[in-house]
Amino acid sequence: MNPEVITMGRVSVDLYPEQIGVTLAEVETFAKSLGGSATNVAVAAARLGHPSALITKAGDDGFGEYVRSALEGFGVDASWVGTDPELRTPLAFCEIHPPDDFPILFYREPRAPDMNLTVEDLDFDAISAAPLFWITGTGLSDEPSRTATLAALEHRPSGITVFDLDYRPTLWKSEEEAAHCYREALRHATVAVGNQSEVEVAVGTEDPFEASEALLDLGLDLAIVKRGPEGVLARTKEGVAEAPPIQVEIVNGLGAGDAFGGALCHSLLSGWDAERTIRYANAAGAIVASRLACADDMPTREEVERLLEKSDV
Repeated sequence: MNPEVITMGRVSVDLYPEQIGVTLAEVETFAKSLGGSATNVAVAAARLGHPSALITKAGDDGFGEYVRSALEGFGVDASWVGTDPELRTPLAFCEIHPPDDFPILFYREPRAPDMNLTVEDLDFDAISAAPLFWITGTGLSDEPSRTATLAALEHRPSGITVFDLDYRPTLWKSEEEAAHCYREALRHATVAVGNQSEVEVAVGTEDPFEASEALLDLGLDLAIVKRGPEGVLARTKEGVAEAPPIQVEIVNGLGAGDAFGGALCHSLLSGWDAERTIRYANAAGAIVASRLACADDMPTREEVERLLEKSDV
C-alpha cells in the first residue's frame, strides 16, 4: 500500500523513568519506547488511520532492531529505515516533574545515524507521490542530512508539505545558520508549525500574529504557532483562527507536540478548515501529555473525538 504520510528525520529509543518527580540519579527503572519527532508523527498518523512510512537511519545494534520491529507493530512502513554500520541508535532519557518540567538528555554522539541520510537513500518517486510529506528542522542541522532533506523538498511538485520547525539549539552551529536553512526549506513547504521561539528563528519575531503573517508571506498556505498556555494560532489567506488549550492532568509533556503533528496530518488530509484542524490537533496533544510515553501512547480517532466532546460541554 502506498503511504499517505511520509515523514523524514529523527529516530531514537526513549528510556523514560517509571518514577515521577525524581532526578535521573534517583530513578530505579525505565520504560523503553520508540521516539524521535518524525518517528512519533508517523506513528501518530498511522494510529489515526493513515498508511505511513518513515525515512531515517538507525544503528546496526539491538536498539536498531527494536526500532524496526516497533514501527511495524505500529503499522508504519519501515522500508526506508536504513542502517548505519558504525554509529549507534540514539537514546533519549528524561526526568518527569509535572506539570511543566521535563528535562531531556540525548545520547546522539558522536552523531546520530539519521544525520547521515543521503540523497542516495531517498525514493523520490514515493516522496513525490505521497499526499503528505513531513520534514523537521533537525534534519537540516548538519550534512549530509541537510542536502538530502532539501533535495526531497525539491521533488515535491504538489501535495501537502509540512515543515515542523523543531529547533534544537544544541544541534546547530548558530541561530543564523538555522534561520538561513529554514528560509530555504520554507520556500518548498505548504504548511509550517512551531512554537513561539521556533518561529522567531524562522522569521525574526516570536509574536504569533506577526510571525504567522511573515510565514504566509513566504508562500505558505497555513502557518501554525503553538503558544503554550495560551493555546494555538493558525493563519491562512482567509484569516486567523485560535484554539484555547485543553485542560488535562499532565504526566509527561514531551510527546504532546508529536501527537499534535500526527493529528495535524489527519486534519490536513481530511481537508478541514484551520479552526477545526488546530482544535483536533490540540486535543490529540493533550491526550498524550496526560500519559507517560510518546509513540506507544498516541491516541485513536475515538479518543480524540471523545475529549473534544467533553471539552465542549
